[in-house]
Amino acid sequence: MSGFSVTEVTPEELEEWHKMTTALDKQVGGNHYKDLPIQPIEYIHANAMGYMEGNVIKYISRWRKKNGMADLEKAKHYIELLIDLENRRARKTD
Repeated sequence: MSGFSVTEVTPEELEEWHKMTTALDKQVGGNHYKDLPIQPIEYIHANAMGYMEGNVIKYISRWRKKNGMADLEKAKHYIELLIDLENRRARKTD
């Protein structure tokens, strides 16, 4: 045992740690986003992307470290959905 105990952390120290930690510092279920130089959510938000585009970025960014070909198939599916929806929208405006 390292000798570290949760009881050794004061409430003030814990509060300071929470102030320094952002949501981007945390990831549930692995490090497949956190370890990237630019997290997909940062890119998606900075470029005001919608749901479909965001999912493509998300799955393309993580496929090597998480679900392999399944994530590539998901990215492809979202691209196909976006194409279908945009074609439907274009037909309505014609």
